[in-house]
Amino acid sequence: MMLSPLNQRRWRNFKRNRRAWWSLIIFGILFGLSLFAEFIANDKPILVSYRGEIRAPIFSFYSERDFGGDFPTEAAYGDVEVECLIVTGGVVECFDQPEELIAAVDSGETLEFEGFERGWTIWPPIPYKFDTIVDVPGVAPSAPDGNNYLGTDDTKRDVLARVIYGFRLSVFFALIVTAAASAIGILAGAVQGYLGGWVDLIFQRIIEIWTGTPTLYVIIILTAVLGRSFWLLVFLTILFGWPALVGVVRAEFLRARNFEYVRAAKALGVSDRVIMFRHMLPNAMVATVTMLPFLVTGGIATLASLDFLGFGLPSSAPSLGELTLQAKRNLQAPWLGFTAFFAFAIMLSLLVFIFEGVRDAFDPRKTFQ
Repeated sequence: MMLSPLNQRRWRNFKRNRRAWWSLIIFGILFGLSLFAEFIANDKPILVSYRGEIRAPIFSFYSERDFGGDFPTEAAYGDVEVECLIVTGGVVECFDQPEELIAAVDSGETLEFEGFERGWTIWPPIPYKFDTIVDVPGVAPSAPDGNNYLGTDDTKRDVLARVIYGFRLSVFFALIVTAAASAIGILAGAVQGYLGGWVDLIFQRIIEIWTGTPTLYVIIILTAVLGRSFWLLVFLTILFGWPALVGVVRAEFLRARNFEYVRAAKALGVSDRVIMFRHMLPNAMVATVTMLPFLVTGGIATLASLDFLGFGLPSSAPSLGELTLQAKRNLQAPWLGFTAFFAFAIMLSLLVFIFEGVRDAFDPRKTFQ
């Protein structure tokens, strides 16, 4: 799909803003990697070869019985006994000396049984998911080492795995909230500014009452009654966040409603909907885009704040705010605090730089050499 000449100019202006352009590249790489978090950090192998059959445990359920074991529950792929069943094809007893059997297969030693076909597994770079309990000696949280590059938290979960999943969750939360709240706010502001009069007056009083609602108390009450969940927080954040853009869009429409091109369009019989969203809204986009960095970063900060206070996502969820709370509770583990700080600093800085570039690209007065 070809861009219009105006959008081509905006795209060129954005690319000439080197800080915004490189921030977009870096953020795209980080977010793209987080989309495949299950292939980067997981307590299940990506692929398993068992008796010549290729299986993908990250997509399908396989019990221990499916690998020649005794239990109908899901196979614990990190256990040496299950690894032995996979390697030996499940045709030998692996629960007496599994390490010796695996070593014998790896060394090429001939085993005395028929039908043997050596199996193998391909693991993600980080063999832990965000909720995997890591079996490490000592008290929790444990310091960074060769197995846990950022250490573990106070329940012995791998911090790096939680950061990867938490980064994805925070960005998705912010983007969903920003998109929905912006759509509602732009629509409400456009209607108010274009129609004016009693419609504008009544809407303004409603917004004043709505914005005066104690948001935190409502969220605490609803999460106590309905339970903590991702989509409930998305709904509540949109419910109280949509008025953020109303004032900006309303002011632009109030200013432009009496311009000559609007009067001419009305005289020609153009519908109000076309005038509002095809002719007036593009002129209000610069002011609207200016607010987007605050909405995106505000969404991330809202989720982190609620998790930090204990009213956000469940404690098992991969939350960066919950990691910050753990850093506060475990001052003897500074790696938790440093990890949370740098995760938020990098993510928010990149987003702000990107949206600053978008804002300048929409501004006809800004040019970049």
